[in-house]
Amino acid sequence: MAEKVNSPESENGDRLLPYGRQYIDDDDIDAVVSALRSDYLTTGPLVAKFEHKICEITGATHAAAVSNGTAALHLAYLSLGIGEGDIVIVPSITFLSSAYTAMLVGAEIVFSDVDSKTGLMTANHLRNAISQCDPERIKAVCVVHLNGQCADMAEIWDIAKQYNIRVVEDACHAIGGKYKDRTCWENVGSCKYSDLTVFSFHPVKTIAMGEGGAVVGRCGERLERIRSLRNHGMTRDVGKFTDRSQAFSSTGVANPWYYEQHELGYNYRVPDILCALGISQLSKIDMFVKKRRDLVDCYRRMLGCYGDVLQSTQIFGVQKPAWHLYVCLIDFEKIRISRADVMERLRKKNILTNVHYIPLYRQPVFSGCGDIAEFPGAEAYYAQCLSLPLFFDMEEREVERVVNSLVEVVNL
Repeated sequence: MAEKVNSPESENGDRLLPYGRQYIDDDDIDAVVSALRSDYLTTGPLVAKFEHKICEITGATHAAAVSNGTAALHLAYLSLGIGEGDIVIVPSITFLSSAYTAMLVGAEIVFSDVDSKTGLMTANHLRNAISQCDPERIKAVCVVHLNGQCADMAEIWDIAKQYNIRVVEDACHAIGGKYKDRTCWENVGSCKYSDLTVFSFHPVKTIAMGEGGAVVGRCGERLERIRSLRNHGMTRDVGKFTDRSQAFSSTGVANPWYYEQHELGYNYRVPDILCALGISQLSKIDMFVKKRRDLVDCYRRMLGCYGDVLQSTQIFGVQKPAWHLYVCLIDFEKIRISRADVMERLRKKNILTNVHYIPLYRQPVFSGCGDIAEFPGAEAYYAQCLSLPLFFDMEEREVERVVNSLVEVVNL
């Protein structure tokens, strides 16, 4: 493995431990420099190479690289034909983009509750959300693989098919993960039980591109439309030209400058520079996933003796998570210390934490999408969750430092 290039140290000798951080080595830098020296800075051959690599890892047959995970969600909803009057069901514990990108295409959001010990939407939560609205209007469900562990895709898929609902997997936390279905292991993003899967490559994620995202699926026509939408809705496909007098010369040869815009699209392209970094990062995905999994196992061992005061999130079903976040569930009422105070005390020890996430129905933009009393699971999860440091070049001794510091600040 090439030498790493990022290891910030704190003033007192204990380095600062953020809740997440990218790992960039010399191989990554060399890949980006090579792209900078090439003929392409924006969209070029590395985009297709990156998309091919994503398909290799996930088992999907088609991929479209885009500028970020939010753009991936937006284009996924657009490509499924979701619009005014449609309903999209979204779990209440997730990042803003899972829901508001559906609103951007005109859809109404219906939130589902989640499991209080995992933050995941289960099949029962989906059934309950469906029962709260007109099933004829439900166009899609967004299934979020929170923190890196997977929801029950086979069960959710079966329910969705009963109601003719499209399924979008928000796997922005989960690239490289696997889950056991009824018969075999499936890669996250294989789309065996979904119409589309989206990924994010933000720096704190397992794979970092600075900014980047992808949509994968098994329908080539749908992914072709996503590629068009990411590029203004523009096409240079001669087979799709409608104005033949402008598109072709008198000899029937396509004019080299010609293109057509068939629908309103976006500039959601991702440049070769970032794809160069993404390709280099993807070559290390097995190593990244294993190290994060080992660190989470260490957390789970060390926190296993504190009962329900300090506990890890539960593992749902049979799976091999690709952990993006390590979330500790803390009974702040029992320890009689607020979450803000715990976070500040840890910060003074150079340990940075975060909260993932504020339930979406609590956000002003989603006012009217549900009352707090309707989501006991989400409220219980939110009341206790705290994301502790987890990143590739963290060491097990640093997990011990985090746990010992947490035990100290909560007076256990």
